[in-house]
Amino acid sequence: MKLRMVITGLIAMLIATTLQATTLKLSPDIDLLVLDGHKISGSLLKGADGLELERGEHQLLFRVERTVSRNTQTSVNWVSEPLIVTFTSRTQSVVIQLPALQTLRDGKHFDKNPQFSLLDEHGVEVVSRRDTLHPQPQEDLEQAMVRYNRDNKVASVARFAQPLRRTTQAATPAADVTATQHPAERMLRLWYLQVDSATRQRFVMLMNALHTS
Repeated sequence: MKLRMVITGLIAMLIATTLQATTLKLSPDIDLLVLDGHKISGSLLKGADGLELERGEHQLLFRVERTVSRNTQTSVNWVSEPLIVTFTSRTQSVVIQLPALQTLRDGKHFDKNPQFSLLDEHGVEVVSRRDTLHPQPQEDLEQAMVRYNRDNKVASVARFAQPLRRTTQAATPAADVTATQHPAERMLRLWYLQVDSATRQRFVMLMNALHTS
């Protein structure tokens, strides 16, 4: 019971916080891979129309997955190169607007020259820095982003240039909290992924204390 009360309180706090947040709207063909240095799992985004981001600078790694026409008779599943976009959120919402990608030729052209728009709720372009990630074969994308940010490239963010410290203990409470697909619980999961290691550790200690009380 105590655990439920604490989780309910945290969710209520997060919902109140989102009133001052920016909603990142995601179309079904955008696969968000890494957000602010943290790998994003498909289960977190399943059924979600978007994510709530704190106001401030954010870095996204995403790719586009879409069924396109190879010729007049056949279609193929096309997946773009991983794309990086860094921007500062100051508006109510941000959406990634993609060009018309209907054929495999369109997809190949997009890979060579990835033109897309980052728009706020008024349709105004959000200032951003963009690049394409070229990970090493079999390289973890989270670590590839650490390497990218460390190299001080065009869309780099210095604070994401250090590898994240993870422990088995720290991973357990987040998994427990997000056992369901409730939107508020996804919000709590995202908060857990974004906070620093000290805040995570305090959260872990609180959850362990409640489990044993």
